[in-house]
Formats: sequence, structure tokens, C-alpha cells
Amino acid sequence: MSDRRRVLIVEARFYEDISDALVAGATAALDGADVACDRVAVPGVFEIPAAIHIALKAMKIHSSPADYAGFIALGCVIRGETDHYEFICREASRALMELSVNYTIAFGFGLITCENADQAWARAKADKINVGGSAAEACLRMMEIKKDFHLTHR
Repeated sequence: MSDRRRVLIVEARFYEDISDALVAGATAALDGADVACDRVAVPGVFEIPAAIHIALKAMKIHSSPADYAGFIALGCVIRGETDHYEFICREASRALMELSVNYTIAFGFGLITCENADQAWARAKADKINVGGSAAEACLRMMEIKKDFHLTHR
């Protein structure tokens, strides 16, 4: 196995084209930092925290395919006609914050929450707001902070 640092991107595939744009931004930032990544797809934003928790548990018992130095959550929730949007956004964000704090993980938050598809695309595209790239950069910075405080295995 390589000594190259590796992160896990967990991507919600509910809006597949938007997810692909988010991943493109994230992987470009990771490639620029010479950080490798694995990707795991989940159906929607609500499943992202559980997937990260599963990966953390697998790392703890040494059954994970890699020892991840960080995690990036990517996905999109577009407001609809019901209050489903509010529940998904709030609970996914809360669970991700709890994971990052309770497990002291380097984490990048790349969830787009918006009113419509035009807003989502403006945030997802790498030549626009580039939420995927920003999430990767946040994860990379948190990896450095952990390193500065000697909280890494490397």
C-alpha cells in the first residue's frame, strides 16, 4: 500500500450530474495536493453520515480498504414543495458535525442546499462557486491541523 495520504469522498447520487460536478471539483483540489481518494456512492444526502460512520468503524477494526486521513461529503438538496428539505438538511448537517467532532476527523462539507437547479449548478461547477473544491480544501486544511497537533498516525 502507498504512503500517499488518502481521503474518502462520500457522494450522494440523487442528482447525479450535480454530484459529478462536485466530485470533479473535489478531485481536482486533491490531485493538486497529491492526495489520493476513494469514492463511495450513497442514494442521497441523508445516507452520507452513516456511510462515513461505517468507514470509521471499519478503520477501527482494520477491515477498511484504507486508513483515511480525511472525509469529504458531497451532495445536493433542492427545496421542494414539502418540508422534507428542512429535515434532510438539518439532520444530515447535524450528524456530520457530530462525526467530525466526536471522532476528530478531518472533514470537508460539500453539501449544496438551495432553492432550485440553477442555484445548484452555480455552486457545483468548478468554474463557478466550486463547492466540491472548497470542501476538499477544507478537508486538506483540517488534515494539516491534525498533523500540527500530532493527531495523525503518520
